[in-house]
Amino acid sequence: MQTSQKLSLPIMGCGTWAWGNRLLWGYDESMDDQLQGVFNLCVSNGVTLFDTGDSYGTGKLNGRSEQLLGRFTKAYQGVNQENICIATKLAAYPWRLTRQSMVNACKSSAQRLGRNVDLVQMHWSTANYAPWQEGALLDGLADLYQQGLVKGVGLSNYGPKRLQWVYRRFMERGIPITTLQVQYSLLSTYPVTELGLKEVCDNLGIKLIAYSPLGLGILTGKYSDQSKYPKGIRNFLFKQLIPKAQPLLSCLQNIAESRHKTMSQVAINWCICKGTIPIPGAKNIEQAQQNIGALGWQLDSGEVEELDRVAASLEKKMVQNIFQTK
Repeated sequence: MQTSQKLSLPIMGCGTWAWGNRLLWGYDESMDDQLQGVFNLCVSNGVTLFDTGDSYGTGKLNGRSEQLLGRFTKAYQGVNQENICIATKLAAYPWRLTRQSMVNACKSSAQRLGRNVDLVQMHWSTANYAPWQEGALLDGLADLYQQGLVKGVGLSNYGPKRLQWVYRRFMERGIPITTLQVQYSLLSTYPVTELGLKEVCDNLGIKLIAYSPLGLGILTGKYSDQSKYPKGIRNFLFKQLIPKAQPLLSCLQNIAESRHKTMSQVAINWCICKGTIPIPGAKNIEQAQQNIGALGWQLDSGEVEELDRVAASLEKKMVQNIFQTK
């Protein structure tokens, strides 16, 4: 029985949802070497937390993101090798109804990874649509920890009320919650400013992980030209959001220029200054280098306050994840 493990996490991690999204639309094996290069670059620069999920990749490619991450981990030989931390999220599928279903799901993830999962997370809460389902799934996560199959347990898309409910449930078994993962960026401050999640997490000893810290790429500044907007539903979202976000993008650009940094690096550094662990995605070496450039320096209090003020004044902000609870 394990009740006292400590899981060491870096100040920034790399989210593999970017790989997962690509896999949803067709897998191209020619990118494997490039992705291995991204992985190697991140680890060698101290970015050792890698976040994925068992739902990343569908159909024949189900779990493909985990398979790739396992392959990259095995192939890497170098500095920080012993510090690599693999976090995966287990989906609350409607057919997962028992605690054993979650234990089995994590064992399947470990098989794809070729190693045990370090941090297992509930991908989302079912509280918004099937609250009766959630208890057994959470019990399964707790079982994984107590059976020594994982080093830590985390949650994703939970608000303060539901988080504290889970916290009390886990504490009855002596199991700590290591992390909480939410959508958080200068375009999505809702979890912290309105839900107060950072304060709750601090009080409970939980690390807050910020996914989508670049706001789907909007905060990079690469979508200044409307012709570069992505297709599909994101095109509609960007047309609604980017014109309203111009004051924030201008502020980011001004600070980036004065710091000799990029807008991406300033946006990620802001998340770090807020005491969170940002997990920006990276699909190529250039993106990984950009992300790593957010480390080793810090925005001053005046710059953070200015970004906070402009972000709070925006008329339009990022749509929240539909699974986010309160």
